[in-house]
Amino acid sequence: MAYTAADVKNLRERTGAGMMDCKKALDETNGDLEAAVDALRARGLAAAAKKSSRTAAEGLVGVAVTGTKGVAVEVNSETDFVAKNDQFQDFVRKTTEVALGVAGNDVEALKAAAYPDGGTVSDKLTNNVATIGENQQVRRLKTVEVSQGLVVPYMHNAAAPNLGKIGVLVALESEAATDVLEALGKQIAMHIAAAFPLALNADDLDAELIERERKIAAEKAAESGKPEAVQAKMVDGAIAKYAKENALLSQVFVLDNKTPIQQVVDQAGKDAGTKIVLKDYVRFQLGEGIEKEVTDFAAEVAAAVAG
Repeated sequence: MAYTAADVKNLRERTGAGMMDCKKALDETNGDLEAAVDALRARGLAAAAKKSSRTAAEGLVGVAVTGTKGVAVEVNSETDFVAKNDQFQDFVRKTTEVALGVAGNDVEALKAAAYPDGGTVSDKLTNNVATIGENQQVRRLKTVEVSQGLVVPYMHNAAAPNLGKIGVLVALESEAATDVLEALGKQIAMHIAAAFPLALNADDLDAELIERERKIAAEKAAESGKPEAVQAKMVDGAIAKYAKENALLSQVFVLDNKTPIQQVVDQAGKDAGTKIVLKDYVRFQLGEGIEKEVTDFAAEVAAAVAG
């Protein structure tokens, strides 16, 4: 698989590694970008895979809550200019409210649902594309719900009420007073927005992610030259550290930088005189997981001249 100057630039932006290191990694992986990221990380040349913050998708994330149920919806547009359009914002807001009545996290079911202004969400989306003149897409939704307690919404970088770049929902199951749950939920939501947990607890972490981290850890351990038994312990330690840092309940609370989130929740329950359970959460960041298209203008010009 051949690679271009744009691929080198993309790899540099995602990993922070030097140009020659990026080119070498792409040579070794035959142009496979994901494999090159892993290769650089295994050598300690990449600070982190910054996929989530290096995306090109625009649009808005919307959140809506009614008592014990909340939903987050992401709607993409081609440009940030459209995301600031009143018509587009109204569509995202109303579509998110419609999603509160949709069972599960089925995008197609949401698009087929009745839209407040008539027709379906899909009909309105088609009309928006025609009138605004830019492609738009209802990309994903996630619902959280508790039998009793509260779902607390939070919007980071809000463009309008309940609309923005990072939408968070925190589902707290408890008999505690609403004001107690709201204050706790807001703090945890701010933590989630900043800390980017990958799952509620270690057991929920994606098996493929764990396996990927295990391979990277194994490569690093092998380079140490230590006995195999020691290498195995190094790998297990690295995976345990990864799980602790990426599971919400074991993450260290960003507001005090010392207390695990589980302890924060437990203490809040003790103070309230009743148990509080952090049942679920949602963190939608605009464009998360969509690969960025990188263009190298200088390289394109050089290629055009050479051609």
